[in-house]
Amino acid sequence: MRDSSPVLARLRESLQQLEPRRATTPAALFALGHDGVDTALGGGLARGRLHEIFADAEDASSGAGVAALFSLRAGEGRPFLWLRTEAMQKRVGKVHATGLVELGIDPANMLLVLAPDDAAMLHAAAEAARCAGLGAVLVESCGPMRGLDLTASRRLMLAAEASGVTLFLLRIAADAAPSAADTRWRVSASPSIALEADAPGASLFQIELLRRRAGPPAGPWRMEWDRDRLCFRRPDGRGIDGISGAGGGLDGRDVERPAPPLSRPVLPLAPGGAVAPDPAPFVRRAG
Repeated sequence: MRDSSPVLARLRESLQQLEPRRATTPAALFALGHDGVDTALGGGLARGRLHEIFADAEDASSGAGVAALFSLRAGEGRPFLWLRTEAMQKRVGKVHATGLVELGIDPANMLLVLAPDDAAMLHAAAEAARCAGLGAVLVESCGPMRGLDLTASRRLMLAAEASGVTLFLLRIAADAAPSAADTRWRVSASPSIALEADAPGASLFQIELLRRRAGPPAGPWRMEWDRDRLCFRRPDGRGIDGISGAGGGLDGRDVERPAPPLSRPVLPLAPGGAVAPDPAPFVRRAG
């Protein structure tokens, strides 16, 4: 992307307004809330690092939901930037503000930027990762991302390390390739636990740690999102540390149980704009 790009120019203006917001240095790790995952990570995910999140095409919404919630946890109240290309927007639809609110994300605390292509998006990601006023940067793509190689991922990692901003690469229907990412995850939808009267339960995801620079792979786990506490947790009935209680395994992984109904839809599409006045006739399900 050329420096004269209108997208990058507007992004720089927004980042300049955010830069003075960071007054304290956050902790090196941020916990997700799920004890099994946090234990496997040695306390939580590392801030100021690059993390990859992979999801199949049918689990695109689950991947987007987890990536957004990871960004929320990493930010500790600071805004996060969501980057996607115009082609991605046309392919999967607009992010609906009501869906974000359902997850506990304040749309006013999130910047959504559309880039004309992958190269422009990577340029914008590197630029944003240097802004210490951001809590996280989420880069969303589908299929192969042109220009993303080991060298490009190292640039992103170095920018994140210098500023302390956490970077998440959301790769939908993409093949894993060598990168400088600190961790690599696989996300898919998981059946929720029904509430009273068989009502759909909280959003629930299956997540697996495929690669970690500081340790071995781990999982999979089922993680339920607690909207009130803004953190992940074990589904109801799970034992502490995966040892006691129904469904817990001795190695900390979650063991499959009978599948209850799917959870309510999150991140619904807005057919007429960023925020539609009425519920969309079609929604993407994320867990």
